[in-house]
Amino acid sequence: MTQSSPNARHRGLRTGIVLIVLGLAATGAWLAWPQLVGRSDPLAAYQFATVQRGDVEDLVTATGTLQPRDYVDVGAQVSGQLEKIHVEVGSEVKEGDLLAEIDPTVYRARVDASRAQLRNLRASLKEREAQLALAHIQLRRQQALMAEDATTKESLQTAEASAKSAEAQLEALGAQIEQIESTLRADEANLQYARILSPMSGTVVSITARQGQTLNTNQQAPVILRVADLNTMTVQTQVSEADISRLKLGMDAYFTTLGGGGKRWQGRLEKIEPTPTVTNNVVLYNALFDVQNPDGLLMTQMTAQVFFVVAQAKDALLVPMAALAQGAIRPAPAAGGARTGGGASGSNNGGGEASGASRTGGPRPGTSRAPLSGGTVKVLNAGGVLEERKVRIGVSNRVQAQVLEGLEEGERVVAGLGSSGAESSNRPQMPPRL
Repeated sequence: MTQSSPNARHRGLRTGIVLIVLGLAATGAWLAWPQLVGRSDPLAAYQFATVQRGDVEDLVTATGTLQPRDYVDVGAQVSGQLEKIHVEVGSEVKEGDLLAEIDPTVYRARVDASRAQLRNLRASLKEREAQLALAHIQLRRQQALMAEDATTKESLQTAEASAKSAEAQLEALGAQIEQIESTLRADEANLQYARILSPMSGTVVSITARQGQTLNTNQQAPVILRVADLNTMTVQTQVSEADISRLKLGMDAYFTTLGGGGKRWQGRLEKIEPTPTVTNNVVLYNALFDVQNPDGLLMTQMTAQVFFVVAQAKDALLVPMAALAQGAIRPAPAAGGARTGGGASGSNNGGGEASGASRTGGPRPGTSRAPLSGGTVKVLNAGGVLEERKVRIGVSNRVQAQVLEGLEEGERVVAGLGSSGAESSNRPQMPPRL
């Protein structure tokens, strides 16, 4: 039995190591070959989305503030010191309730003076009536004597003048009484105005005056407090001139508040004010609608994120808007030779209402529709091949669109390019080097 030399054993060991290294290199090259030459699955270059059912809304968004629909700024009609405020912010009041009192001393004194003057004039009235009666008696006596030719004509004329003078004085005194009665009514009204009563039922939402403050009504009517009915709130939004033409009176609207936990309050657009406000060269129009507030969760000056529903569709077939954009992109070259074209089942006409709207969940009756239009999407067919297909879309927004014709639920459409597709589209394909 012969033994191999040390050199032979070393050569055999080196040969084995070389073979192992070559095998590993060949395996790595075989695994990396598709990536190096771009022979990967061509569908891996795309992102897909599944056509599914859901709700879609075309919205105009705006920011608004909440105000009570019905409110009154209660002010003072007479000057004086604010002697007492009987309510505080948050108090519930009824129409006619006493809210505050102004010191009535001066107005009570004026009423007393007018009443005393009126009593004096009425006493004078009785005296004038007596004098008038006496003048008439004297006139009748003179007339009787004149008939018997027992008096002079001058005496008769004097009696007639005295009677007429007494009548005139009585009439003037009656006018003075009417004037004082009018003054008395005004003084009594001012005395009543010193007691400030609530003009409506509601909640005291603000108090701007302080007890003990002197109010001066000669220049302007000072506001003491505000009473508002919080059962109905008005949402006042500012809509840009680019979106105002999309709003129509009576359209549905809803809003959320910062602290509302995502709760939606519903309403309908009631008014669009024609005169805009311009802020930093931005033209904004006020759009208003009312919302019921029975639980009192909505408060004055709350910020509302408002959504005006231009159009909406329930239980509709939906695709991402990105899928419609991808329909205009030619697919990257692939070894599998993915074919395109054909298979269009819908018209590209953007005209009237589609006959399949009810089947695909058309816009809810009573709301305006977004104009129908056509588009093209890339669909992965049953054979695993991409094909272009024309579709008709209805209601759409920036995220998704309603499909009226051209697609079925569950089909997969191209919604974007994957990372590998983006890289391959930017990197030229080079032939492998041997």
